[in-house]
This record gives sequence, C-alpha cells and structure tokens, in this order.
Amino acid sequence: MDFDFSDDQEQLRDAVRKWVDKGYTFERYRATVKAGGFSPEAYQELAELGLCGLYIPEGHEGMGMGPVEGMIVMEELGRGIVLEPLKQSLIAGAVLSGYAPEALKSQWLPQIAGGQALVVLAYQERAARYRLDLCQTIAAQTASGWNLTGSKSIVPAGDHASAFLVPAAVGGKVALFLVERSGAGVSTRAYGTQDGSRAAELALQNAGASLITLDGLTALEHAVDIGIAATCAEAIGVLDKTMAITTEYMNTRKQFGVLISSFQALRHRVADMKMQLELARSMSYYAALKLNAPAAERRAAMARAKYQLGNSMRFVGQQAVQLHGGIGVTDEYIVSHYFKKLTQMEMTFGDTLHQLGEVANRMQDTAGVFA
Repeated sequence: MDFDFSDDQEQLRDAVRKWVDKGYTFERYRATVKAGGFSPEAYQELAELGLCGLYIPEGHEGMGMGPVEGMIVMEELGRGIVLEPLKQSLIAGAVLSGYAPEALKSQWLPQIAGGQALVVLAYQERAARYRLDLCQTIAAQTASGWNLTGSKSIVPAGDHASAFLVPAAVGGKVALFLVERSGAGVSTRAYGTQDGSRAAELALQNAGASLITLDGLTALEHAVDIGIAATCAEAIGVLDKTMAITTEYMNTRKQFGVLISSFQALRHRVADMKMQLELARSMSYYAALKLNAPAAERRAAMARAKYQLGNSMRFVGQQAVQLHGGIGVTDEYIVSHYFKKLTQMEMTFGDTLHQLGEVANRMQDTAGVFA
C-alpha cells in the first residue's frame, strides 16, 4: 500500500505548518487561554487558509477535499495545540453536505467555509455517557416547523457558535436538527476546559429548529466518526511535538555532570514512547482511510483507532511528564500543556474503555482472523 502523500497534500501540510509555527506561537496560545479559550481572529485566519471549508463541496464555496487532507491539517494544528475547534467545522461541513436539504446547504455551507459561521455538534447528554442512541432532548413538530426542548453538555465553543447540530427524539427515533444560537429559547453557559479551550452547556426550551434529517442516528454516527478521525490525527501532531520537546530537554538537562539522555534506562523509555507514537500514527492513517467506508466497517475502524490512540496518548503524555520531573507539571513549561491536551483528547468522542467495549461488541465470530 502506498502511503506517500501527493504534491498537493504536501503543499497543504506546509501551508498549515507555516501558519502554526509563525502565527500560533506558544505565547499566542497562552494569551488565548487567558482570554477565555477561543480567538475569533485565529479562527478567521484558519478560514482564510480555506481550512473551514475543507469538506465542503466547491459548489458551496468549499475546497471539496477528503479525509486524508483533513488528517494532514489536524496533525499540523495538533503540533501547535491550536484551541479553535476546526474539527467542528469539518463535522458540520460534511454532515450538512451529506444529509441536509438544499435550502440549508445553500444557507450555511458558504458561511461555514468563509468563517462567518461556526457550527458545532451538540450531542452529549448527562445520562447518555458516550451512547449515541440515548437522547432525552425532544423535538415537536409545529405548524411553522420544529421546536426542541432539552439540554446538551460540553459543547465546544458553545457561546461563540452561530448554530448547533442537535440530535433530538422524534417518535422514539433520533433525528438531527440545526438550531441557531440567536433564536428564542436558546441559552448557553460557558466555561473553560482542562486543555485551555472553551465549552458550554446548551439549554433548549421550545427552541426553533430546522430539520436536517429524520435518520438522525445515521448522520450522528457519521458526525462522531469524523470527529474521532480528526481527533486521532490531531493527537499525532500533539504526540510528535511532545516527543520533540522531551528529547530536546533530555539532550540539555544534566544530572551528575552528564546529559540525562545518556542514561540507558531513560533511553529505553523514550524508545517505548516512540513505539507508541508509531502505533498511534498507523491507526490514525487507518481511521482516515476508513472514513468513507460503509457505516458498519467505518464504525468498527474508528473504535479500533480511538482505542489505540487513547493508550498511546496516556502512555506518551505520562512518560513525558516523568522524564521532565517536577517542571513537567508547571504551567510555565510547555510540555504540561501538551499533557493536558492529550489527557482531554483521550476522553473526547468516547474514552479508551468505551472504545474497547465498542471493539468487543463489533467483533464477529472469527474476530477478523480467519476468512
């Protein structure tokens, strides 16, 4: 199998990496955290690079690219622990393009692609944990459309979003709706998250909504799988940078008059970190390549990928902190922020234990070993 990237893909990687290196420094990251965890200016810069419209067809002013390009972009953003939720734009662009009626596509896709609108997925509920088929938010059809009542938790940049993709129950089944934040009956309560970004609790009380699709569970599973693949790719960027920071520290820090990188026991730990990184990278590639597969195959692949990424994120993050010693958990030092990012991503779109259960539940009698 050929894993070489095309010239266009390498140019895309180079453009995003240059922006991260020059436009999203650690100082800018820390300033954004202090300002609340979201920078409209930085998000607009991502839009000007065309990244918000990555999964949006060219006919709706997007770039019309695919999962591999999305993987490349998210890897590079991960290197800079970029706080702005670009993966939410990838999710919204793909879901609206694939499931929404033409009127909604024409209204929202150009705005998402241009950065004028931030549309985020609001699906988590307190009682559901990571299950997608459990939904207590209720949708009621009226003479003028649909009204939603319920609440959603940990909505990325919820108080900055223009609209939300919201699953709600209709006749015992899950449907998917678009709800504008400025509409009546919509309220948000924002807070900072562990990695410095921003989230919100979303409350809906007879809030007006536009129907995306009555087959909401299918669309929601697809949306979450796009999020998993994007999170896996972002994690590779974070892991790469965490490794680079750790090895640089070991090559400068001295103990007993010699560099700690000369200690064989520590070198073995770094080798184990590298092995976990490469296992994670291969599964991130796997996730990107399976993103357009049939639903059952895609769902199983995302669970496998996220399970491995969860193990790798935990191992590499913890080892990096251990190898740095006390400085590794101080707010002033960069590696602590990468550790927090890895810890939060391990819990995003289903934690490692949940994904292990998903892998087990989707095994066939042969477990994929025999034909």
